[in-house]
Amino acid sequence: MAQGQPDRSRRDADRRGGAHVQHPGGGEPQGGGGPDRGRVSDAPDRADAREDGLGGLAFAFRHCEDLVRAGDPDRYFATLFAPQGARPHLFALYAFSLTIARVREAASNPMAGEIRLQWWRDALQGEARGDVKANPVAAALLDAIVARRLGRQPFVDLIDARVFDLYDDPMPRLNDLEGYCGETASALFRLASLILCDGAEPGGAAAAGHAGVAYGITGLLRALPWHARGGQVYLPADVFRAHGVTREDIVTGRGGPGLRGACADLRADARRHLAAYEAERATILPAARAAFLPLALVEGYLAAMERPGYDPLNTPIETARWRRLWRLWRGSRAAG
Repeated sequence: MAQGQPDRSRRDADRRGGAHVQHPGGGEPQGGGGPDRGRVSDAPDRADAREDGLGGLAFAFRHCEDLVRAGDPDRYFATLFAPQGARPHLFALYAFSLTIARVREAASNPMAGEIRLQWWRDALQGEARGDVKANPVAAALLDAIVARRLGRQPFVDLIDARVFDLYDDPMPRLNDLEGYCGETASALFRLASLILCDGAEPGGAAAAGHAGVAYGITGLLRALPWHARGGQVYLPADVFRAHGVTREDIVTGRGGPGLRGACADLRADARRHLAAYEAERATILPAARAAFLPLALVEGYLAAMERPGYDPLNTPIETARWRRLWRLWRGSRAAG
């Protein structure tokens, strides 16, 4: 199959319509909580592969692909345009990111969430109890780390960044939000680039930084209704304060015209970073450019937030699947 063309069998296998509100860092919020909600486990989200060796690993990769397809469709579709041999490890990376992004909803309280995140740190550092590879996401991720010659510390750093998600602490300033997006979404772009280059330097470090901020802010704006209902406000207090908006206006659903103005400022910041990414795109090695394909969807989402009648707390920002695929295809042609 030629690079830049999606796997049609996989594309056609997913017939679910509509886009989804993104979880911060690219995941998708799911209602009703995750597995084992209300019960603390030191080996979260364990699934029995019932096979060993290559059979068990094949199960793990299929599990990761299914998880990403259901929970992060934008990255799922984008990965179909990546080289076929790299897709299993990209799905492993995105499944890991999605899993740790969902720890808050999977745990009954912040301490339970801290325990889950610690299990992942221990799994990556070889200190976890029991058979780590019984968890299919862990099995696939560990294979990706070895096969693609990746360092483990960036994954631990990604886990550390997700501790913020467990609590209702405010995001004080725009700089703090950009830093959070850098530690989550930017790190994911960087790791995907390394996978595509078999661990060799892919270039584009600055491009990945700007890409993550643009993608992360856009995702958080899309997820604002869901986060507000859960009592979380990831968007920065200084921007809201400048428009006369309080945290209570958001979590109670009052909103108001000031909220629209604050969101407009954040869209402008996302576009500023998107433009900075474009200015740095030439520094990315051609082999790594497929890692950045999800950015092809950002402008469409931002534009949808500027349509008449948009309400930041109630309007779902979705794009038809065919349009997403078309934008990703066009982005893959430009990247090639």
